[in-house]
Amino acid sequence: MTKSNHFSEQPPETKGNRTMKKSQIRIWFLIPLIIFAAVMVMLYFRLGQPTEIVTNTALERPVPAFELPLLSDTSRIMTNDNLPDEPFLMNIWGSWCPTCVIEHPFLMQLEERGVNLVGVNYKDDIGDALSYLNRGGDPFSMSIQDLSGQFALDLGLTGAPETFTVDGEGVIRQHIVGEINESNWQDRIEPCLTVLNDANDNNVSPDAIQVEEVCK
Repeated sequence: MTKSNHFSEQPPETKGNRTMKKSQIRIWFLIPLIIFAAVMVMLYFRLGQPTEIVTNTALERPVPAFELPLLSDTSRIMTNDNLPDEPFLMNIWGSWCPTCVIEHPFLMQLEERGVNLVGVNYKDDIGDALSYLNRGGDPFSMSIQDLSGQFALDLGLTGAPETFTVDGEGVIRQHIVGEINESNWQDRIEPCLTVLNDANDNNVSPDAIQVEEVCK
């Protein structure tokens, strides 16, 4: 009796099957190349196109309504009624923010020049925030504690620090992204504040054309 060979019972692989397997392997190798080529085509057609991120901002609208604790005394709740009735800068800051640390000495200079600054302490530990002001000085006429960050988001914050120039009627006229320094103070912020202060001194609303030209 001869032993049966198990392998000899398997049907032989045909030339057609081998060709099909090779074709399938080629397809699997080609898929990543096709995806890569498609991405390159999309990137090519995006060249020169605007890449600005559009955010929901309160620009040209009143400061959003808020009820937030005073940073220096959290038992006191501040509202829009506590904001200055003259043009001021609303600065979003945090002790955890490296750029805020860089900006802070210039804010102290502005306070010495008589600029009214309102601080919004953004998503910060109160102990860290108060220590920050004790070390570097407090340039703010008041700081409110925005622990959840919702008020800053209502303003249109993209990331601290940011500053909003507000007129005497409580309307936001300018949004400065990033730190305030001597350069953008002279070029953008001071001219805007001058227009807003002139209107406030004359008890009139700021001229819309002037605001559009100066408070960019």
